[in-house]
Amino acid sequence: MRAVIVLLGMVVPGPAAAGAPLAHREVLPNGIVLLVAERPAVPIVAVRVLTRAGAVFDPDDRAGVANLTGALLTRGTAKRTGPELDSAIEFVGGSLEAAAGRDSLTVALSVQKKDLALGLDLVSEVVLSPTFPPAEVTRKVSEIQAAIRRSEEDPGTVASRVLARLVYPGHPYGVPVEGTRESVARLTRDDVVKFYAQQVRPDTTVVAVVGAVTVNEARREITARLGAWARPFGAPQSITPVTALASPREETVKRELTQSTIMFGRLAIRQTDPDYFPLSVASYVLGGGSASRLYARVRDEAGLAYAVYSWLSTARYGAAFAVTAQTRTAEAPKVVVMVREELARMTRGAVAERELALAKQYLVGSFPFRLDTSGKVADFLVAVEDQGLGLDYADRYKERIARVTARDVQRVAAKYFPPATFNRVTVGEIK
Repeated sequence: MRAVIVLLGMVVPGPAAAGAPLAHREVLPNGIVLLVAERPAVPIVAVRVLTRAGAVFDPDDRAGVANLTGALLTRGTAKRTGPELDSAIEFVGGSLEAAAGRDSLTVALSVQKKDLALGLDLVSEVVLSPTFPPAEVTRKVSEIQAAIRRSEEDPGTVASRVLARLVYPGHPYGVPVEGTRESVARLTRDDVVKFYAQQVRPDTTVVAVVGAVTVNEARREITARLGAWARPFGAPQSITPVTALASPREETVKRELTQSTIMFGRLAIRQTDPDYFPLSVASYVLGGGSASRLYARVRDEAGLAYAVYSWLSTARYGAAFAVTAQTRTAEAPKVVVMVREELARMTRGAVAERELALAKQYLVGSFPFRLDTSGKVADFLVAVEDQGLGLDYADRYKERIARVTARDVQRVAAKYFPPATFNRVTVGEIK
């Protein structure tokens, strides 16, 4: 869950001045949303094609089919085999990748400006005419099963999967993106072909182009390759957002380990909610870094955990807030008590001005250094569009975080941090 927090909660750098549009936006006749960020001084052009075809759309009995589909997209098209695609993009020093996440499937291209036409040819082949070769399906199924088997040895991954099931009961978000070994074993090429035909469509697709390219160039090149992609009849499949807080539960996955991994989690709010901004500050004060309350008490003062932190996990159909700690198994009960006490303390009293200032300074000031390439900006653009946040979100985020007060932090903490509202997962054992 933690990986989901990276992109949207921060401010993005770029040539545009504050208040200026982050990118040009238009909707093509077939429904594709085109986003173009002109960066004339950057010779690398990054292209992202995001379509709402993630694991959230997996049929109930076919968990992992979106993930398998993403893994197969670049393994063969109507014109080229997988090795031929690899050879073509590697010859010009570019990269072409595809993958599926919880909400979407993304094709990512990075190429020099002089090779953009070739790169976009390959992208259009992958998007419009993937063949999903049977031999590649068999190979990828085996690879994914092996990866799942390895991940089951990682306590953090195990805890995250169990916590997702508790936070999102009965919802697709409670199922691992990659599926299970058993569900993946049932997947066939026909499942992949059917999923792709049903879910991948132009009117749920966003294309971002970032680099030394003009809006007119980008429009012309994208339209030439994807403009004839026909919008299907009927509305896209809809998913019900998760809004109701489930009754909290506790679950232990017993493992003979010297350390136990503990995770607390509950439903939270998306970036479209005004309280997201003070909640982000509250999360950082609680467990966002070495100056946080959890870090100071559990690690520095008590010496009971090497790692302890909290985070917000956001997605299109729901959000979660979580706290995690790794500690010696014998000390796990003490850490559980400390985490609950610190959550409760956040609900009772205002944070100190120093804590507030440090959190706001970090949240506003740190992220620009992580968006220093065209590829990172392209990722940001498609994510902002997919989440419905608007191209002014970067500036709004900075401004809204700066306005957060100590009273705001206490107010949202009182709503979202009561310890009794959290699910708890322990991988190891509490003795």
